[in-house]
Amino acid sequence: MSMENPPPPALIRIPVRIVVLVVVLPVRMVWDVLTATAHVLDRTVLRPVGRGLARVFTGVGRGLAWAFTGLGRGVGRFLHHAVARPARWLYRSLLTPVGHGLAWVLTGAGRGLAWVLTRVGRGLARVFTGVGVGLGWLWRGFSVAVTWLARAVFVWPWAGLWRYVVVPVCRYGIAVPAAWLYRRVLAPLGTGLLFLLEKLVLVPVVALFRYVLIPLLRYGVVVPVLWFDRHVLGPVGRGLSWFLPRLGHVLAVGTAVLLKAVFVWPWAGLWRYVLVPVAVHGVARPVAWLWNRVLVPLAREVRDALAVCWRIAGFVSRAVGRALGRLAWSLLGRPAVWVWRNVCTPAGHWVRDQVWAPARTAAVQAGRAAKEALASARAAVREARRDTWRALVGSVRSSGSGEPDVARARTLGSTANVPGAAPAPEISLRKRG
Repeated sequence: MSMENPPPPALIRIPVRIVVLVVVLPVRMVWDVLTATAHVLDRTVLRPVGRGLARVFTGVGRGLAWAFTGLGRGVGRFLHHAVARPARWLYRSLLTPVGHGLAWVLTGAGRGLAWVLTRVGRGLARVFTGVGVGLGWLWRGFSVAVTWLARAVFVWPWAGLWRYVVVPVCRYGIAVPAAWLYRRVLAPLGTGLLFLLEKLVLVPVVALFRYVLIPLLRYGVVVPVLWFDRHVLGPVGRGLSWFLPRLGHVLAVGTAVLLKAVFVWPWAGLWRYVLVPVAVHGVARPVAWLWNRVLVPLAREVRDALAVCWRIAGFVSRAVGRALGRLAWSLLGRPAVWVWRNVCTPAGHWVRDQVWAPARTAAVQAGRAAKEALASARAAVREARRDTWRALVGSVRSSGSGEPDVARARTLGSTANVPGAAPAPEISLRKRG
C-alpha cells in the first residue's frame, strides 16, 4: 500500500468491523431464511403446481382443439351438403341453362334491334342531310341579303361621308393652310427671334461667365483657399494628427492605471494575499487531509468489513440453521419417524391385511356372484323366450325317428352336467333360426 493511503490503525478497524457485523448479521440471517423458504416453496409448491397447471392447460387446450376441430369439420360438412351442393346443382341445372337461353334471346333481339336501328338511322341521316343542305343554302342567301342591307344602312353612308366630305374638308380647309402658315410665317419668324436671342442674350452671358466670373472665382476664391490649405491647414492638421494620438495614449494609460489602482489592485491583493491563503490553508488542505486520512480509509474499511462480515454472518447463519435443524429433528423429526415406523406402519399393515384385503376379496367375490346372477338371469330369460316361441309356433324341427326331442338341461356354462341329461347349447332361438 502506498504512503499516500496508509492502512487505518486497529483502533478504527476493529470497532468498525464489530459494528458492521452487528448490523449485517440479522440481515444475512433474514436473507438465508428467505432463500431457504424460497427453495422449499419452489420444490414443494411452485414446481408441482406449475406441472399440474401445465398438464391441465395442455389437456384443456387439446380438448378445445379437438372440440373446435370436430365442430369445424361438422360445420364444414353441413355447409358443404346444405349450401355448396344445392348451390352448385342450382347453378348447373337451372341458372346456367336459363342464362344461356336469356343470352341467346337477348343476342337475337339485340341483333334485330341493331339492324332496325341501322336502317332507321340511315334513313334519318339522309333526311337530315337534305334538310341541312337546304337550310345551308337558305342561310347563305339570308346572310348575303342581311350583309348587303347592313352595308347599305350602316357602312356605305359613313364611308361616303368620310371619303367625300370629312377628308377633303380636313385636307384643303385645315392641313394645307396650316402648312403654308408654318412654312411662310412661323418658321422665318422663329429663326429671326432665335438669332436675336443668341446675339443679344446668350453671347453676352457666355462672355461674362468666361472672362469675368471664372477668373474671379479662380483667383479670388480657389487659389487663396488652396494656398491656405497647403501652408496653414495642412501643417496644423499634421501636427494635431501627431500630437492627439500621443495625448490619447497618455490619457488612456493614465486612466487605466488610475482605474486599476482604484478598482483592481485592492481586490487582487485581497484575493491573492487573503482569500487564497485562507481557502487553501484554512479550508482546502484540512478538507483534503480529512478526506485522505479519515473518510477514504474509513469508507475502504467499511467496504472490506462488509465483505468480511457478510461471509462471517453466512457461517454464523449456517451454524444457527444447522443447530435449529438438529433441534427440530430432535424435537419433531425423530418422534415423527418413530411414530411412523412403530405406530402408523403396523397400523397400516394391519388395516391392509385385516380390513382392506378381506374387503377387496369380498368385493371380488360379490362381483363374481353378481356376474353369475346376471348370467343365470340372462339364461332364464332366453329359456323362457324359447319356451314361449315353442308354445306359439310349435317345435322348430323334429328328429328323424319321429320321437320328440328331449329338452337338455342348461348348466349356465358349468362343466358339471345333470345326471342323465346332455348340456344344451348356449345359443338363442333367434340365432338358431
